[in-house]
Amino acid sequence: MPKSRTPQEPSETQEPQKPSEPSEPQEPSDSQEPSDSERAEVVARLAASGRANSAVTVMFHSAVAARQGLNATESKTLDLLIRKGPLTAKDLATETGLAPASVTGLVDRLESKGYVRRVKHPTDKRRVLVEIRMEKMAGMSEVFADWAREVEEFCEEFSTEELETVIRFLDGAAERQRRAAARLSQ
Repeated sequence: MPKSRTPQEPSETQEPQKPSEPSEPQEPSDSQEPSDSERAEVVARLAASGRANSAVTVMFHSAVAARQGLNATESKTLDLLIRKGPLTAKDLATETGLAPASVTGLVDRLESKGYVRRVKHPTDKRRVLVEIRMEKMAGMSEVFADWAREVEEFCEEFSTEELETVIRFLDGAAERQRRAAARLSQ
């Protein structure tokens, strides 16, 4: 059965943790609502944790991409195509936040490496879809198996309600980051 973990504020006697280290779950304070300064401190810790997670994620996916002979953008584009199915170049630009010209070059590189192919849209012959070549992806699930097992075990430490909160936060953060990436590409 999942354990319920509740974060707490560090006491004044605790040393602050480095942003790159995960913080330990802590007990809630006595008051119902945290003060503005307590909330600001929690938000700052969340931001530091997010940055640390982002750095580790980028390094992990860079290593995965290198194993495939790809860069991180190419690898994450393949991940997007696996999750969403065939997309137009315009859809890829929207989903990735990349400029359309950058997407054209990206698709050209992936096609020349044999990871994707361009196919005519089934109902609109004027449109072209970018489709992943799954046979080229054989064996990649093994790369992720160990990590996925550890994450699944880690999820057991949280209640379903806590996991729903994490999902809501991550989905919201991802949408805001997608919009920020799109603004940078304009």
